[in-house]
Amino acid sequence: MATFHFDLVSPEKLAFSGEVDQVDIPGVEGDFGVLAGHAPVVAAIRPGILTITTGGRHEKIIVLGGIAEVSDKGLTVLADVATALADIDRAKFAETINEMQEKLAEKEGSELDHAIERLDHFKSIQQQLSSTAMH
Repeated sequence: MATFHFDLVSPEKLAFSGEVDQVDIPGVEGDFGVLAGHAPVVAAIRPGILTITTGGRHEKIIVLGGIAEVSDKGLTVLADVATALADIDRAKFAETINEMQEKLAEKEGSELDHAIERLDHFKSIQQQLSSTAMH
C-alpha cells in the first residue's frame, strides 16, 4: 500500500508527523478517509475520533474541531485539541459533558443549537471511548 506524509498539529504540540497508510477524519460534512493520491481538499473537522493507520496498526486520537488539508505534499490536520485515546482522563471528560449539559439552560436560539450539537459530538466520543477504546 502506498504511504503519504501526515502532520497532526494542535496549539500545544505537533501530535503526529510521519508516513501513514490511511487517516480517517471526523468531518463536519461527514467522516472521510484519506489515502495516498487523494484529491486536494480542505475540510472542517468536528469533534470526534481521528484514526491513523500505519502498517496494520490503528492509532486513535480525539480531535475537538479544526481543519484538514490534503495537498500534493500530503495531509495536514490543524486541530483545536488533539489527545491520544490512551491519554484521555475519562472522569474529567464525563465531567465536561455534565458541565455542558448544565449550561444549556443559559443559552437560546442559534447559540443553543450550536451548544446541543457540540454536546452531541462529545457524547458520541464518550460512547466510542466506552465501546472501542481497546481496539
